[in-house]
Amino acid sequence: MPTLFDPLRCGAFTLANRVVMAPLTRNRADAERVPTSLMRSYYEQRASAGLIISEATQISPQGQGYRDTPGMYSDAQVQGWRTITDAVHAQGGRMVAQLWHVGRISHVSLQPGGASPVSSTAVAAGVKTLTANGFESVSVPRPLRADELPGVVDDYRRAAANAVRAGFDGVEVHSANGYLIDQFLRDSVNDRHDDWGGARENRVRLLVEVMRAVAAEIGADRTGVRLSPIAPVNGAPLDSDPQGLFGFALQQLAPLKLAFVHVVEGSTGGPRDSAPFDWDALRAHYRQGHDGGSWIVNNGYTRQMALDAVAGGHADAVAFGKAFISNPDLVDRLQRDLPLAPSNRATYYGGGAEGYTDYARFTS
Repeated sequence: MPTLFDPLRCGAFTLANRVVMAPLTRNRADAERVPTSLMRSYYEQRASAGLIISEATQISPQGQGYRDTPGMYSDAQVQGWRTITDAVHAQGGRMVAQLWHVGRISHVSLQPGGASPVSSTAVAAGVKTLTANGFESVSVPRPLRADELPGVVDDYRRAAANAVRAGFDGVEVHSANGYLIDQFLRDSVNDRHDDWGGARENRVRLLVEVMRAVAAEIGADRTGVRLSPIAPVNGAPLDSDPQGLFGFALQQLAPLKLAFVHVVEGSTGGPRDSAPFDWDALRAHYRQGHDGGSWIVNNGYTRQMALDAVAGGHADAVAFGKAFISNPDLVDRLQRDLPLAPSNRATYYGGGAEGYTDYARFTS
């Protein structure tokens, strides 16, 4: 049986091990949403991960929901990301870009021209986001018109092309955690009565069209997707039938033969059992139409849980988030069963090197 530290073929590329760095928003981009040299150092330090999934990166100015988060829509952003991917590759690592549109999890001060954020609905999420003034309540969104949605799909396609131009090995489409695509998926948020709402066949439409467009642009073997079926985050309550909805969604995606599916098991950053859910059944729905591609699991995995998940066939790889913040050498620590360093939550979002690039490797 494979182990957590064995190589893994993931679509078009091979990972040196099965420890994945999960996407982590750290708010260190510059005022033009361009990645910085400090960000390059941060990712370079963590290049021993089998795969790095970048922090969420907006596909367009409209897609931004938090200050100082990077984009993937301008030449300067592409060039900034290129310095990072080159550094990771020089260390033998692999890296994909997580493509992001926050939808209604935004504030008018972050939107072009002070416009309202967009969503599947006109109902505000009732949560806060990080602006120039600190944490503020998100703004009331406006529903996207049906004639606007093909343009959103094209923004994802264009961002995927930019990611490849920036040297990424592929992309992960962020379809989780109550952001735009998830806002269309869940009937708890999507209150539309057109071809993009109502029946689940309509609610999965944005996800499916985005994934088809991205896969056609850069290759399905360089394309992955992230889902969080039972994470009640960002003001998005559970769908009335999460097992049925996400099983159906993965059945629709299976024919694309994606490089990987990345699943948040439970509530993101919270309980793993936030609602009843059969994760192996979800994987089976996908495997019925596609017996390849990697299945990456995430959320609260300890070393032993990760070892067991891979050895037992529950997952092909395991993604770690917070542990990578304070342990740039996490793969080595896991392999040697070394203690993990704690992280400083006060430095998670924004700032400089403190709590970002100043965490040390283990010394015996």
